[in-house]
Amino acid sequence: MMEKVETIKKQRSLSEMLSSRKAKYIIGTILLSGIGIALPRVFHVLAGNSAGATFLPMHIAVLIAALTFGAISGSVVAGSSIVFSFLLTGMPSLARLPYMLIELFIYAILVSLLNKRFNSYVSLIATIILGRVLYAGVLFVAIHWMGLPTYGISVIESIKVGLPGIAIQLLCVPFIAKVMNERLHLKND
Repeated sequence: MMEKVETIKKQRSLSEMLSSRKAKYIIGTILLSGIGIALPRVFHVLAGNSAGATFLPMHIAVLIAALTFGAISGSVVAGSSIVFSFLLTGMPSLARLPYMLIELFIYAILVSLLNKRFNSYVSLIATIILGRVLYAGVLFVAIHWMGLPTYGISVIESIKVGLPGIAIQLLCVPFIAKVMNERLHLKND
């Protein structure tokens, strides 16, 4: 009888622990990091090597993490997705890796900060615009002040090529983040 009581207590304790905000945050960040690694592979397999620049799949996981869990989660997803994707698949290239890391960190921080003041759609639109402006500034500094090579990276060209990805972000990311917030009961914890 006592064993059964102890088992029930342990199950209840585990259930309570997994339902805590911190556990949701950690598990969600880990899962979105995995999605940030897997989703680009799926797009590359289905649509070829240029699919990353066109559909921006890694951005999706980062933006969802930042809207759902905040800037730290979004930044962790950005960093882990890029580094592990590079280590496992060689993509993005080593030359492109630091630029993409900075770009996704900018988006994670911006969308999280803006989402504290505005709804997720306004935050995302502002992030898409302001993030690219800030990223252009980073490229300008890297090229003109630090003398670093850009390996053909152009903000204007990335916007043109990435329009399908931007459309996917606008259609899916706020909806997914809203559903996650509701299902995980994050707003009321």
